[in-house]
Amino acid sequence: MASALITSVDHQNFDAEVVQSDLPVLIDFWAPWCGPCIALNPTIDAVAALYEGRVKVVKANLDESKELADRFGVRGIPALFLLKQGEVLQGIHAQTKTRICVELDKHLA
Repeated sequence: MASALITSVDHQNFDAEVVQSDLPVLIDFWAPWCGPCIALNPTIDAVAALYEGRVKVVKANLDESKELADRFGVRGIPALFLLKQGEVLQGIHAQTKTRICVELDKHLA
């Protein structure tokens, strides 16, 4: 499901891919049965390409990553969070590329 620029994460590789990342990480909680999640995929792909080398983009399948969803208090999907060294900088409630970019840029200046 993930593009070449997007890594899939779960509780097993979360530390290696997210906590130990030198870059801020945008994590997208999603599920294959979630229509809005599927609709957001092209936007997430575009953001990953636009911020390549500045922000790492990862996806966590809710069905396979319940531990992570609980850890972040995910109650609805899609759910986006920006993290630095595993700590949440911001939950991002935007659903458009422009709004997501505005939120990312606040932390990259």
